[in-house]
Amino acid sequence: MTASAPVHGTWEPHAAGRWEDGFLSGNGHHGALVFGDPDVERVVVTHHTLVRPNGRDPRPPRLAGDLPALQDRLLAGDTTAAESFTDGRPHQWVQPFHPAFQIRLKRPYAGRNASPRDLAQGVARRSSGDHRDYRRDVDFSTGVVRASCSGWTSRVFVSRADDVIVQEVTGPGLSLQLDLDHRLPGAPAGLGIGHGAVLTPEGALLSLRARYPDSDLACTGVTLVAVTGGTTTLVPPGAHIEGARSVLLLTRVRRHTGEPDVVAEGRALRDLPAEYEELLGRHVALHGTAYQRVTLDLAADPAERALPGSELLRRPRSPALLERLFAAGRYHLLSAGGLFPPRLTGLWTGDWNTAWSGAFTNDANLNLQTASAAAAALPEVTEAHATLIQRQLPDWRDNARAIFGTRGVVAPGHTDGESGHSYHFDREYPLHLWTAGADWLLKPLVDHDETTGTRDPRTAAALAEVALFYEDFLTRTDEHGHLVVVPSYSPENRPGNASWGTLNAAMDLSAARHALRTAAAYHPGPDADRWHALADRLPPHRVNADGALAEWAWPGLEDSYDHRHLSHLYGVWPLDEITPYDTPELATAAHRALELRGAENDSAHGHLHHALIAARLRDGDRVAHALGQVLDGDFFHASLMSAHYPKRDVYNADAAHTLPAVLIEMLVQSTPDRLVLLPALPAACPSGALRGVRTRFGAELDLTWSRDGATAVIRPGRTHRVELRTSTGTESLHLVAGEDHVLTLRAR
Repeated sequence: MTASAPVHGTWEPHAAGRWEDGFLSGNGHHGALVFGDPDVERVVVTHHTLVRPNGRDPRPPRLAGDLPALQDRLLAGDTTAAESFTDGRPHQWVQPFHPAFQIRLKRPYAGRNASPRDLAQGVARRSSGDHRDYRRDVDFSTGVVRASCSGWTSRVFVSRADDVIVQEVTGPGLSLQLDLDHRLPGAPAGLGIGHGAVLTPEGALLSLRARYPDSDLACTGVTLVAVTGGTTTLVPPGAHIEGARSVLLLTRVRRHTGEPDVVAEGRALRDLPAEYEELLGRHVALHGTAYQRVTLDLAADPAERALPGSELLRRPRSPALLERLFAAGRYHLLSAGGLFPPRLTGLWTGDWNTAWSGAFTNDANLNLQTASAAAAALPEVTEAHATLIQRQLPDWRDNARAIFGTRGVVAPGHTDGESGHSYHFDREYPLHLWTAGADWLLKPLVDHDETTGTRDPRTAAALAEVALFYEDFLTRTDEHGHLVVVPSYSPENRPGNASWGTLNAAMDLSAARHALRTAAAYHPGPDADRWHALADRLPPHRVNADGALAEWAWPGLEDSYDHRHLSHLYGVWPLDEITPYDTPELATAAHRALELRGAENDSAHGHLHHALIAARLRDGDRVAHALGQVLDGDFFHASLMSAHYPKRDVYNADAAHTLPAVLIEMLVQSTPDRLVLLPALPAACPSGALRGVRTRFGAELDLTWSRDGATAVIRPGRTHRVELRTSTGTESLHLVAGEDHVLTLRAR
């Protein structure tokens, strides 16, 4: 290790000129996107519940009566039969996620060279010689976003303890014009806007209500302004502060029907501690503890560790960049997880026009973003994931009954967080046919249970419902007596010689097997025997003429290789159905499928999904190549939040949140009975240390490695025997709860 330590934060020498570059803070409910401008400071406020009504019909299509005929047609060879399996509705998006407003603090001399349009957007043009001592940074260990210049300092965090956005501005003789401004990009013209401003003993109470067009729903933000020194006067719709030493702002936002009780909201804010440091201490006790559980040190150059993030991003081969992106990814993932897990944009956006509605995209993105939660010791994120599922289980039951006529549950491909009904589908995206979703979404909860050694009764109950679905759904057989998954859909691909809705997608087979056997493990007894027997009747995977694991096991269906999704390799990652150790022939076929897979449109999630699968297949070179596609592709903003496409196109959290999982998987992998060390270490990371990672057999692990070998310290939480796999071979480890076990590995 180098003398210095990895940096747990990032910084920039200039204020953010684009909202995408704003530093982020969040508590899994509220989010703050901070520009750090000393002249016109802006903090964009977000909340997980803010979705705009869009007139969609959220009911699942009632198609169960037509299902037998569809199955008959598909089994008879009608390759386009599923295209008409619809109730005729047009394609509908889920309700789009949007920002609430921006808190704007303008100093009186700001904007002296700005146009009226710039002023309306809160932009001040300054000469290049101004603010030479400027710096903005974010501390990942506290969640504090700070900007400072010429005696002026702004500090912002979002409290996990008190669910409030906290901002403190300090400086000599502060003069500020403060307001809440809804005028963000893409804001609908028909919003019903109402402002409120009253003087209070502390300073002022400001409110902003935005009622959605043609709806009784609205969102209202309330900011309590506490001023130390100086005077406060109302300048509607905001307030003017003159001669203050410090200003403390406490902000919350709510989505609601009817009229909000602003007085009650203000009273609740007034009941919070009045001192910034006390508020921060309460928050850090929760946030800091979670963030500091796991760290990664890649022995980076101290000089590169000291660089601002935007400069470090220009050095895509720097270990310091991987260190910082790992730290930022865990920080942003923790900050986005609370009421819900992260959306496509995490918890943040500065624009009302969020791509793909800023939804939870269940068929790939959500699980990729949360992939590190168990190993990287973020149970807060897993709990957010579990809460979303529990809230939507009644809708999942409706999906099963309406579309398939079964008991149990079927998960939707997309959700806005409100509805779990499956209504986002069309001819090219028949997501209502996707039956693997419930198992896919429950897999992180099973991983969490294995890591902690407990079985959450909520997870157990949901797994039983998935098994009940398969009992009712898996009724058709092929000529060999194997069950057939029909209809079947492999997100978001289609066979080269058939339509999207077809038979025996590899993901569906893996999901059905895993769901039935996992439910049986949680519910021993007669149900378990029945579910195991059902799983045993599913067909095996098919290897195609190219030697690759086929995306559709049904004979005659041709693979389409150039696609961003890798649904067919679900058995490799995150499942343990296909491994180099237990199923070497299938692992070879899976590796061939990975070799043949194209990147299609260069989506970040596709590259990193590729890397996760490559790590499971022990292909370090392929992991490095997939990582390189992202690091070389200019996917990261200065905020270290990412984009969906290269050249920072479309703000999206997939790369930012998934990258820590890739780095962990290339170093440590585990199952309830196996530990794999350094399975896919890229040559670019010859030495380092990963500390605090959790395993699925209930141990905490510290790993250090160099060209000379490696050392692992295992701290078991329960007594267990596991198989150890390394580059030098296999051995059995007997781990005893409470007793550290030290492994020393020789270099190959």
